[in-house]
Amino acid sequence: MPRVLLAGLFHETHSFVDDRTGLSDFEVRRGDEILACRGDSSPMGGVLEFSGEAGWEIVPAADYRAMPSGTVDDEVVEAFWRDLSAAWREDLDAVYLVLHGAMASESIPDVEGEILRQLRSLPGAAELPVFGVYDLHANFSPAMAQHADALIAYRENPHADAREAAVLAAALLQRCLSSGQRPCMTLRRTSLVWIPSRTGTATDPMLSLERLARGIESAVDAIWAVNVTAGFAYGDTPDTGVSFQIVGTVSESGAQAALDRLETLAMTLDAEGPDIVELSVEEAMERLIEEPVPGLTVLVEPSDNIGGGAPGDATGLLRALAGHQCDNVAVCLNDPDSVGQVAELEIGDRIVLSLGGKGSRLDEGPLELEVELLSRSDGRFTLEDRHSHLASVAGDTFDMGPSAVVRHDGVTILLTSHKTPPFDLGQWRSQGLDPERFTAIVVKAAVAHRKVYDPIAARMLWVDTPGPCTSRLERLPYRFANAIKQGGIGD
Repeated sequence: MPRVLLAGLFHETHSFVDDRTGLSDFEVRRGDEILACRGDSSPMGGVLEFSGEAGWEIVPAADYRAMPSGTVDDEVVEAFWRDLSAAWREDLDAVYLVLHGAMASESIPDVEGEILRQLRSLPGAAELPVFGVYDLHANFSPAMAQHADALIAYRENPHADAREAAVLAAALLQRCLSSGQRPCMTLRRTSLVWIPSRTGTATDPMLSLERLARGIESAVDAIWAVNVTAGFAYGDTPDTGVSFQIVGTVSESGAQAALDRLETLAMTLDAEGPDIVELSVEEAMERLIEEPVPGLTVLVEPSDNIGGGAPGDATGLLRALAGHQCDNVAVCLNDPDSVGQVAELEIGDRIVLSLGGKGSRLDEGPLELEVELLSRSDGRFTLEDRHSHLASVAGDTFDMGPSAVVRHDGVTILLTSHKTPPFDLGQWRSQGLDPERFTAIVVKAAVAHRKVYDPIAARMLWVDTPGPCTSRLERLPYRFANAIKQGGIGD
């Protein structure tokens, strides 16, 4: 029975938001607490289920997860390392890690690479197979390729396959243990940096790149996996950008030939430009009001993309909807202060709130509106889609924190206390709101919302507003991203 140490470290770090991410922002499981994830919708749940079927003895170390946010305090990395090293045993047969791949702390721009480097220094670790799974929005570093045998990326964005990718990585580890073959990783970094809206796998460039990657896998048995890693544009690190990885026992020349094909295609597709055009706020309002359509219009606000680390409280579109007296429209804001102010009110009471605009200096600031309190809740809900982008992080349930629904004229506002990516319609329905009945909903996302909103939307309009996840990367004060400095922005 193979003994496999299991650990998880998952955070997508945004370098340009004002907040910091401390230990209290992480959901932490240690030791046997991790085993409770078995069978849930997360990558960790998938690995645990596979391990039972494969007959592994799991040695659970630690699982740290947090929603995307600002630079991580060094103490988080130190705490994780203490937990991992405390669980270490010299009789292990392998290590499996559930990672994001774009985590950066105060003093460590490549947290995953540093953890892998330190891991190899533990007694007996130098010779162990180290496998794992990671988010395709990783900024993949040379250290990650050097110190891991095989890390497998998600292949879909939205991340409907996160659990499936974790199981694939586990199956490849089993192949290694059964056959005695040890794969290695060959990395190709490019000069490209793509905004999130260019990283959806239903459209190019990612669609064609993923197809080519699968074709390479199927054609060469010695290539165990091909990763198309889209990168995370809002991480200001030397490794930021698009990259590719070949995993397997293939020769160096064979790996490089495959990487040449992928890079050439990426460059060709990049030159074709984006397929999504962002409207100004006024253009979006004109379309909404002057060109109505039957059904739901989704107003997509990439600059306040919660799934990319933004605060989720920008007021630009709320300001416009209220200013134009739009009817039957909805916005969700992460605003714990406003939730607290309505905590003692009776349903139906009215109050003037200073809404949103508190999380980023790039926003216009809070918007004062008189609102009516419609409802309150604890904010917990069960995910309707167990294969959603949100499930890849949270499993089967999510906690928005204490929440409230208020209304200003025709604008319904869902207020939460914890940032909640708009990747599951249970967010609305758990609060007694039917998203399909609104004329318009503001969605603070870029791509990952599409799995749940595409089926119910009559149309989607992407809107350019100020914010830390702006699609105009030239607006951001990069210092370390080599690809940015080399002019590799693909917008």
